[in-house]
Amino acid sequence: MEAGTTIREDHAEGVASRRRLSLLSFNIQTGVETRDFHEYVTKSWKHVLPLRERMSNLNRIGALIRDYDLVGLQEVDSGSLRTGFLDQTEYLAHRARFPYWYRQVNRSLGRIAQHSNGVLSRIRPHAVDEYKLPGLRGRGAMLVEFQTNQEPLLVCIMHLALGKRARRLQLAYISDLVGEYSHLVVMGDFNCGASSHELQALVHGTHLQLPIEGMNTFPSWRPSRKYDHILISDSLNLKQARVLEHTHSDHLPVAVEIELPAGVQLAN
Repeated sequence: MEAGTTIREDHAEGVASRRRLSLLSFNIQTGVETRDFHEYVTKSWKHVLPLRERMSNLNRIGALIRDYDLVGLQEVDSGSLRTGFLDQTEYLAHRARFPYWYRQVNRSLGRIAQHSNGVLSRIRPHAVDEYKLPGLRGRGAMLVEFQTNQEPLLVCIMHLALGKRARRLQLAYISDLVGEYSHLVVMGDFNCGASSHELQALVHGTHLQLPIEGMNTFPSWRPSRKYDHILISDSLNLKQARVLEHTHSDHLPVAVEIELPAGVQLAN
């Protein structure tokens, strides 16, 4: 686990003594704001070249995520030409004062692009493992484990493929990785809805519950599809779930507040 600034170490320990956790998942599209489908073509240059407004957008995202205990990021860049060689996960960790952060590079195009997932945490993880997902190169998952006074809490952050067959293979792989954990959160950009066969198979193979319907996240300017999910196991209590209306990407962020079971506390 790579750490950001340590000035918030005392705050991180305070978070660890609580049973409630606030979580957020956000596909940030490398800090590019999209307002219509035609911009994928007419403004495609924004995804390959440096962009001044990208930094302003990252700062707005940093302000948005500041109040959460753990944030899972998809479509971050780990330092290439298009971002001015800025590691966006590290930048957001410092900007929002997260003491712990980690990024997973899933597809490296050298100086051109570094396609990645990221995690920011106010709680010290016991372990962080990264996995390449089945299918075409470029999709990955991170498993972040937190110790408790009983069984550990596992958070899986991932970005799935666009194709149904690849997603089915990827979620079967994830199910094998996390299936034995009782306290489990799986979050990220699934690129599929709650009624999809591949997501339903994940739920049936684990202790996870189906996500809440109707919380659409894509496209951000007129959300009609729920592609971004935070699934929790049946051992955890869901206190709140919502989609945030912050159009800093082509996806909207999704947030939940969860509570650990009675008698279970995160270890310091």
